[in-house]
Amino acid sequence: MLNRRDTLRGLALAAGVGATGWAERALAAAAPAPSLTWTPTVLTPDQARLVDVVAELIIPATDTPGAREAGVPQFIDRAFALYYDKGQVEKFLNGLARMDDDARTAHGAAFTALSPQQQVALLLGYEREGVDARAKTPGQPHFFPELEDLVTVGYFTSELGATVALQYDPVPGAYHGCVPLSEIGRAWATR
Repeated sequence: MLNRRDTLRGLALAAGVGATGWAERALAAAAPAPSLTWTPTVLTPDQARLVDVVAELIIPATDTPGAREAGVPQFIDRAFALYYDKGQVEKFLNGLARMDDDARTAHGAAFTALSPQQQVALLLGYEREGVDARAKTPGQPHFFPELEDLVTVGYFTSELGATVALQYDPVPGAYHGCVPLSEIGRAWATR
């Protein structure tokens, strides 16, 4: 069975060196996109479905919830509405339009209508372009690595991502008030 740690390791490698770790997991866990159950504010319904499919391919449901269940598409739409300037949003929307155009050119259908294998093949192409773009023009990032970053941040700042996918180990430990110093020993310090 797939696990979140392997998926994240693949994601980290993919973002850093163009590895395809997430691609195999995405294909193994691919599921069709359900209809939208929320109303996007910046994205059109078609763009929201596209973001939903891509997010779920990047962080698929395994033994922990995937990006879709964690509300990552809604997070991205809210981020565009509240925190991104018009130029940044336009860059992402152009990237989403390009994904649909490339899907239609290569396979005769919108990105969301393609098979998971076709979707992943297109995403791997964008990932390679993104790595090349970072190397050639560091100040002009490609849309896909930024989309991967948004999916990752959206997932791990969601309640499900933070409580189910991640473990929380409080440091230096749980709070126990009114405990004599003799029971704890020395006080904690950090650098």
